Amino acid sequence: MDSHAVKVARIASQLRAHTGTTPLSLRKKAVSHQVPKAGDLRHRDDKIDISALTDVIEIDPVRRICVAESGVTFVDLVTATLAHGLVPIVVPELKTITIGGAVAGCSIESMSFVHGGFHDTCLEYEVITASGDVLICTPDNEHALVFQMIHGGFGTLGILARLTFRLVPAKRYVKLVYEQHATLAAYQASIAAHAELRDLDFMDGIIHSPSLYVLCVGTFVDSAPYTNRYDWMKVYYKSTATRREDYLETPHYFFRYDRGVTNVRPSSFLGRLLFGKLMASSQWLRLAEKVHWLLPREKPTITVDVFVPVSRVAEFLEWYERELGHFPLWCVPYKRVHDYEWLADDYWKALPDGMFLDLAIYGMKQRGDRNYHRMMEEKLRELGGIKTLIAHNYYPEAEFWTIFNKPNYDAVKAITDPHNKFRDLYTKTCKAAMGIR
Repeated sequence: MDSHAVKVARIASQLRAHTGTTPLSLRKKAVSHQVPKAGDLRHRDDKIDISALTDVIEIDPVRRICVAESGVTFVDLVTATLAHGLVPIVVPELKTITIGGAVAGCSIESMSFVHGGFHDTCLEYEVITASGDVLICTPDNEHALVFQMIHGGFGTLGILARLTFRLVPAKRYVKLVYEQHATLAAYQASIAAHAELRDLDFMDGIIHSPSLYVLCVGTFVDSAPYTNRYDWMKVYYKSTATRREDYLETPHYFFRYDRGVTNVRPSSFLGRLLFGKLMASSQWLRLAEKVHWLLPREKPTITVDVFVPVSRVAEFLEWYERELGHFPLWCVPYKRVHDYEWLADDYWKALPDGMFLDLAIYGMKQRGDRNYHRMMEEKLRELGGIKTLIAHNYYPEAEFWTIFNKPNYDAVKAITDPHNKFRDLYTKTCKAAMGIR
């Protein structure tokens, strides 16, 4: 903790020393996992160096609590906690997602059908404000609203320096069973039944087509007759259409999608043979970051997660198949464990559902004259769904603030960044990221 305090003091000193008008962004050790975009103005920002925030500070195996710095990657965190027979409750799919990034960007995975997102497992945040002050934020102290709004704030409300979060017992292996369903109704009925029974540890799925829905249900086990890995030649999402069961070592289960979820690169057998071991998600993202000016400005390939209330999934997929028709989709059931303060109050009042399906649409090419992102934004608003802001965003500002909670956001911004050094949420995600001043 003494070492951590020194790091925090250095970051606070950088913030206090910044007197210019150029917006601030963060220099991290790990690569950004937001969708790379051509012309992103943040590449020109002044930088605050937080690259030293990479330590796991404490693991308490009795209380099942971990304290770690925000730049710790999940691959390192899983290694550290598994040594105590524990793991984070929600582990995002890519190895180098950081725990701070998971909170700021709303990461989820296959434990989310019970626990919500990684942020829902957190107990305390240490936040460095744009003025260099340090706040300790919990759900029930004087900074409770700051605690809630840091989630989904995409780094616009200060710097998350340290997190305290819960852990769960783990075993060495994960056994997976692949349920195949021919209809969406049967698929959703199975999801609901497992969620109610709590008869498994993990649940996600791949919608291969409108007639093949695979639900991947997993449990921790002590032993395995064999194990598979999906970190080179084998492609995990494809295997779910042909296998009936599988065994993976626990770390390989957590990062089974690290070469890509449904958009694995290299896509060809020869490409994976030659480069697949070298080029995982981090390397592709780092490459895109370095040559971002070469990315297409018009009609970028779709990489987006959409959260659809379970009662409206059939309506959304009927529209989606008719209008867009790209498969496969990754499907992650997500429990409504908390009515998040960063979404508008009217949004929650109109939502009866206790669960969403996150439908991840990765690698879809845009055709014709239509803007697929904007089409989804409009359809989701009609159905009470939410589109993640890591994607390309085309919301008009007035519409944006009918979805996200501007009074709560402004209240926290006044505390943590009153001079708007980090940009506001709309400007950062809908303008600057898109190359718009």
